[in-house]
Amino acid sequence: MPIRYPRPLRPGDRVAVTSPSSGVPEALRARLDTAVRAVEARGYEVVVGDCMDGAGHVSAPAAARAAELTRMLTDPDVRAVVPPWGGETAIDLVPLLDWDRLREAEPTWLVGWSDMSTLLTPLTLLTGTATLHGNNLMDTPYRTPEGLLSWLDVVTVPEGGSFTQTPPGRHRSSGWDDWAADPHVDTMVLDTAGTWRRLDGPGDVDVRGRLVGGCVETLHHVVGSPYGDVPAFARAHAPEGLIVYVEAGEDDAFAICRALHGMRLAGFFDAASAVLVGRTAAPGRPSLSQDEAVLDALGTLGVPLIADVECGHVPPYLPLVNGARARVVHTATRSELTQTLD
Repeated sequence: MPIRYPRPLRPGDRVAVTSPSSGVPEALRARLDTAVRAVEARGYEVVVGDCMDGAGHVSAPAAARAAELTRMLTDPDVRAVVPPWGGETAIDLVPLLDWDRLREAEPTWLVGWSDMSTLLTPLTLLTGTATLHGNNLMDTPYRTPEGLLSWLDVVTVPEGGSFTQTPPGRHRSSGWDDWAADPHVDTMVLDTAGTWRRLDGPGDVDVRGRLVGGCVETLHHVVGSPYGDVPAFARAHAPEGLIVYVEAGEDDAFAICRALHGMRLAGFFDAASAVLVGRTAAPGRPSLSQDEAVLDALGTLGVPLIADVECGHVPPYLPLVNGARARVVHTATRSELTQTLD
């Protein structure tokens, strides 16, 4: 079965903003405005939904958030939907979304990361629609480091097109910019050198497969349910196998180890040709580091495990298209990821 790719965005297209999880507090509204202007500067019309309240941990009641997201994704005039950021409990939307309408509608790009994984990955698994695990709206004003793309670049790629990204060799070691104090900041602090590493042993890597994955802390709760059936997706869409990516936001190594074990037992990695592990600042424990947690849970898969990929909570950001056909190359002198929308 073919993957359904949204058509590429063109100037004049409409981009919708909603908060399926956490909204934007008043102190950060200036940053939201800055981010909206960054999208408009590409020639797009931006519409902001009603579910944006940042006073609590969710932007609105679950039914309202689900209805707004469904409406935006099925509106033929909306070509992409992007949240300000993630949050904590987007999982409450999963049983409330109108999956039949989403399956029948013309595909629309859904963008985001962190808690958005709880929605992005099920949308791809259940409808065969490609989704974009990439920087959120509030990150959009940042200038993209050499070697990487912004989500605004990826959504312009036509079906059948390819793009290649390479690690920039630097990342942020700690902390976040103060958007309340400086809502216009557009330069990432990348103060530490580092690139991809192979965790499971030496040797060059050159593997292919369809991409699927997301944030461990949020996504593992739907794995094994009807909304997280990766083995069925692999059978239907990826006879060549999968390239699975995972990333830890803040949970310690014990929690990540348990979650990855559970995902493995539920078949999440059964069709994996390789596993990409996002760079993380999440803490280890005295007897278990984050690297060791991955090896403990996934070392028996017998596939390459590549760490410090820029697909997690440590800037910068390497957008990944769930459903895209990918090739990963990692050697002593070359690291790159090519995605093809076919």
